Amino acid sequence: MRRAIDDLLGAYDKLIMDPVHGGIPLYRHEIQVIDHPLFQRLRNICQNDILSLVFPGATHSRFLHSIGVMHVGSRMFRAMINAYLRERQLSSQVELTLTQLDALDYLAKTIRLACLLHDSGHSSFSHQFTQARRIKDLMARPDRFQNLWHGVDTSTLYDAVPDELEHEHYSVRVAWDVLESVDLAEAGLHREDVLGIMETTNVQPSDTFCRHAETFWSFIAGADANAGALESASTPRLVMDLLSSIVSGEIDADRADYMLRDGFHSSVTIGGFNLDHLLSNLRFGWTVDEPWLGLAITQKGLGALEDFVYSRYQMYRKVYAHKTALGFDWLLREAINEVLEDPDTFDWVDLCLSRMDYFAELTDNFFWEAFRRKARQQPHSYSKCIVDRVKLEHLDTRENLENDRLNNHCAELATMLETDPAEVVTCTMRARFSNIQDNFNGIKVLMREPVSRKRHLKRITDVSAFFSKFGDGTITHFYRRPALLRDDA
Repeated sequence: MRRAIDDLLGAYDKLIMDPVHGGIPLYRHEIQVIDHPLFQRLRNICQNDILSLVFPGATHSRFLHSIGVMHVGSRMFRAMINAYLRERQLSSQVELTLTQLDALDYLAKTIRLACLLHDSGHSSFSHQFTQARRIKDLMARPDRFQNLWHGVDTSTLYDAVPDELEHEHYSVRVAWDVLESVDLAEAGLHREDVLGIMETTNVQPSDTFCRHAETFWSFIAGADANAGALESASTPRLVMDLLSSIVSGEIDADRADYMLRDGFHSSVTIGGFNLDHLLSNLRFGWTVDEPWLGLAITQKGLGALEDFVYSRYQMYRKVYAHKTALGFDWLLREAINEVLEDPDTFDWVDLCLSRMDYFAELTDNFFWEAFRRKARQQPHSYSKCIVDRVKLEHLDTRENLENDRLNNHCAELATMLETDPAEVVTCTMRARFSNIQDNFNGIKVLMREPVSRKRHLKRITDVSAFFSKFGDGTITHFYRRPALLRDDA
């Protein structure tokens, strides 16, 4: 209990200096997580694959991003607690009991660990790795999941074997091993609770979590805790879903950190938004007519939330879908496929994807060395383009093209170039923003009556028309293959 009070008051065991957030405090068990080889490997995985070939400053790693997400997730939870206490003190004095302090501390530390480990399963070059054709084939191998979890009963984590593995599944697998090596008992935490708020899992929370969830919910909701539909709802499940939305949701710590961090290191301003203003207006929200507990935002905070969404929209359009960046992503995927044609390289990657004792070897550096070897052996190769930064020749950009129109445009460009249509390459980024309206309806707006100050919640799209402006879209860039890759080279 003494430890919980110290931690809530701001005691920490180490401070990491971060260029985006400043000083980030760490607790002893978090230092043990960070020092684990499976987490240290994130130092050698770039946050944005090879975006640095276009934006030279974007060399930041998944390692620092993960620590930043932990920091933001902690700030989100604490900001909502602080706002709640301030509002309660306007009408009456509130004194926290030791049991309540212990519950808040437990939930805060669980969020921090889940945020810290949320991206620990990313492989080389982050998202581009799993987009490469030969890697997709490897990830879809029928016995991949069983090999990865050999000797471990996964029935407490998954209801069924996933059809295809994604990096989120690997993050859970890494977290399992890392947390097993950490003295969680000394910190008073349970591994299953951390894994339970990570993506892809379906975990029964520990008795400790259930006890703290009940304490937290009674403290926050007061008389509403057992009113209406909430009376028969599972409080631990509602609280676990709330914590999950902080780790991975529409307003989550992951998006908040990567937009600020990617914008900072790319030296662009479009990824910026006022994090302090956003956090100061987040609240816990619940409704008694349906079993719902989630995030709410005050009416005056809608502007900050709109900035957050628009910044993300612009980052996708102007940075992640940059014509040169998408061209290099295409070359990177082809280079990965190319080096995996070597049986030894293929077998080694296959082994690394199947066993945790080898997974730490799968970093960007491994593939950079493979690209260099291939480039020396075969000067007319995709690997040579990546190593020597040979760009695709950009021809045109179109938005929202149907497949037939896209193919026709490729043929038109090939005719104008007097070349084979196969020499025209397309790269498309799909920005899925149509779900913004639906997903953000899960985030309520906290309204107050002008005189009585009675609170009530509204759907976000009933208050703001901003979120209905977004829809799915595609940005397609058309290129010509570099001369060294063409048949006439």
